[in-house]
Amino acid sequence: MTEKNMPLWEVFIRSRTGLSHRHAGSLHAPDAEMALQNARDVYTRRGEGLSIWVVPSSAITASDPTDKDVMFEPTASKIYRHPTFYEVPDEVGHM
Repeated sequence: MTEKNMPLWEVFIRSRTGLSHRHAGSLHAPDAEMALQNARDVYTRRGEGLSIWVVPSSAITASDPTDKDVMFEPTASKIYRHPTFYEVPDEVGHM
């Protein structure tokens, strides 16, 4: 099986110091188990990983960067989402 025939996998690593998984890169592998092993070998050579996720790239749905105005601009008009909209009582102190 050539690399062109193998599915593309996205690799997410959780570092020992972090709480969330971060995208580390992509790789080709014939199945999930091999993708997991390859991700371990390629992206955690120094033992910095605590957990690895591999996800088929075809399973990821992403927004189109050209649609950023439609996707994210409406939030600017919703002032109640900004902390300046709320008044904090004096007895609360520093937040």
